[in-house]
Amino acid sequence: MDESALRESLYRAGYIADEGLATTLWLAGELQRPLLIEGDAGVGKTALASALARANGQALVRLQCHEGLDLSQAAYEWNYGRQLLAIRLHETQPDKVKEADLFARDYLLERPLLQAISSDQPCVLLIDEIDRADEAFEAFLLEVLADYQITVPELGTLRARHIPQVVLTSNGTRELSDALRRRCLYHYLEYPTLAREIAIVRATLPLAESALIEQAVAFVQRLRGEDLDKKPGVAETLDWVRALHRLAFKALPDDPHALMATLACLLKTREDRFQMGEDRVRQLIEGRRTVGVAEKAPQPS
Repeated sequence: MDESALRESLYRAGYIADEGLATTLWLAGELQRPLLIEGDAGVGKTALASALARANGQALVRLQCHEGLDLSQAAYEWNYGRQLLAIRLHETQPDKVKEADLFARDYLLERPLLQAISSDQPCVLLIDEIDRADEAFEAFLLEVLADYQITVPELGTLRARHIPQVVLTSNGTRELSDALRRRCLYHYLEYPTLAREIAIVRATLPLAESALIEQAVAFVQRLRGEDLDKKPGVAETLDWVRALHRLAFKALPDDPHALMATLACLLKTREDRFQMGEDRVRQLIEGRRTVGVAEKAPQPS
C-alpha cells in the first residue's frame, strides 16, 4: 500500500488526512518506526490512530498515559490472586500444582505494551498523551521501542511476534526527551482548515443540512481565534453540529439567544462561557456573511 492508497483507506475509515500527514504515516509503517504526533487537544491525534487501525483491519491497543504510570499498568503484572489460590491448592494437592508453575505465562496479566508485543496479528499501538507520563516511564518506553521486546525476570525476554505500528500523541504539556524524539518520525497536527473541517463534518454527519455544516464550522473557526482557555477541537465541532441538527436547525439562526444553551458543546470552562455573551456570539454569527468557503472540500487522491 502506497501513501495514496493509505490516504484513501483512511478516508473510507472516516479520517480525512492531508498529503503530508498521510505520507509521514506511510513512511512510519514502511520504516517500522514509531510516529510521534504533537498538537493541541482536539485536533484529531487519537482519532488518527483509531482510523489507521480500521483502515488496516487491525486491532487497536491503547495505552492512556497519566502521571505516575508504572510498569504494572503499562506492560504486565502477575495475577497475585490466582497465584495465591494456586499456593493454597498446592498445600492440599502438592502433585497437582508445582511451585515453578506459579510464574508461568498463564499467571501473567498483559497490559497494553505486552498485549501489542505478544499479539498474534499485527496491530496498532496507541500511546496516548505520552507527555503526561513521567521521565522514568519514558526511559522504559525507549527500551521497548528499541527492540520491541519486554523482559520479565521470571520468564525471560518476550519478543514481538509482529512489530506493531506505534503512534504516540502529545499535547505539549511537557518537553519530551531528545532520545524519544530521535526514535520517532514526527508530525505536528494543526487545527484543520475551513474546507477540511467541513469535509470531516459532512463525512461524519451526512444527514445534517449543508448550510448548517458550513455556517457552524465557520463559526467554530472564528471562535478559535478568540482568547479562550480551551479552544474547541474537531470533536466539539461534531458535537455542536450534531446537537443543532437534533434541534432541527437547518442553518445558524440570526438570534444568538437560540444558540446560547448549545454552546455547552463548545465552551468547556467557566471563564470561556462568561466571555461569550450574546453580543459577542452575534458578532461571530454575522461574520459568516463575509466569510465564504473559498476552498473546495478536499478529496482523497
